[in-house]
Amino acid sequence: MNRHLELGLTEETVINMYTHMLQGRKFDERALLLQRMGKVSFHIAGIGQEAAQVGAAFALKMGVDFLLPYYRDNAFVLSAGMSLQDLFLSIFAKSEDPNSGGRQSPGHFSTRRLNIVTGSTPVATQISHAVGFALALRMKQASAVSFVTFGEGSSNQGEFHEACNFAGVFSLPVIMMCENNQYSISTPYQKQIGGGVPIASRAKAYGFKGIRVNGNDIFEVYEAVKAARERAIDNEGATLIEAVTYRCIPHSSSDNDLIYRSKEEVELHSNDDGIKKLKNYMLKNGFWSEEVDKNLHNQINSMINEAVDYAEKARYPNPEDTLLHVYANE
Repeated sequence: MNRHLELGLTEETVINMYTHMLQGRKFDERALLLQRMGKVSFHIAGIGQEAAQVGAAFALKMGVDFLLPYYRDNAFVLSAGMSLQDLFLSIFAKSEDPNSGGRQSPGHFSTRRLNIVTGSTPVATQISHAVGFALALRMKQASAVSFVTFGEGSSNQGEFHEACNFAGVFSLPVIMMCENNQYSISTPYQKQIGGGVPIASRAKAYGFKGIRVNGNDIFEVYEAVKAARERAIDNEGATLIEAVTYRCIPHSSSDNDLIYRSKEEVELHSNDDGIKKLKNYMLKNGFWSEEVDKNLHNQINSMINEAVDYAEKARYPNPEDTLLHVYANE
């Protein structure tokens, strides 16, 4: 019943976790609405995966560890210190966008002050980058880890296997978390992985620990990532975490998911929503109420309205800004 206490989490921290999950959900919902209104061109959401993202973020040491999130990790980067305004500036492609100054497509997170490392558009490339950062941390004898996320479809790419092999050979301080949301765009999990075996089981072949967790249980994810970080700091090498969750929305704003799955399937999995589970947990443990929950929803809605208003009015990049950070300035 008091799982948070067993993990050393205060009620305040759990509420903070819940707040960031809600912020991620509401950001995605508004972004998708803005896309349908024609105000932004594209969005790729993480609805249904917030528990895995926030649970992992709270187990890491912000400002110390290096973070390489993948394109759905809106709730993760919010937990890492990015703001709603930052994310809306990004999807509106404005010059104040901290990720790229409005030059990258949404989901390419990059903020030096938060140690968030920019990702390349080809899937799985960030895993190799994370291993490279882990090698640098080892060479500098830093008390830090690199943390990278990706979808289960990326675990079938060569980049994943090469990165795992390198991390295993050199016992590097890297945590790889696969957010297994059951679909690689339109391809279901059972058609991606031979025999449907856990992705986490692949870690054994490369000589490090693999663990499969319920990605809709924020405490289970937090515990796994925290333990993985402790092992990495203690020079016990890499960890592959498979957080099993479900993508409750289309792959992107350009996708019609009902072509390849049923509405009933989506509704069934939506009942296992990590946000609902954490809210019910707090209610049962007596440190939350429906009234306080309603106030939080209203507060976040107001924050989103302000962030959208600011981002819409913000300046677009100048054409010549395309060349910024490409060529060295003499």
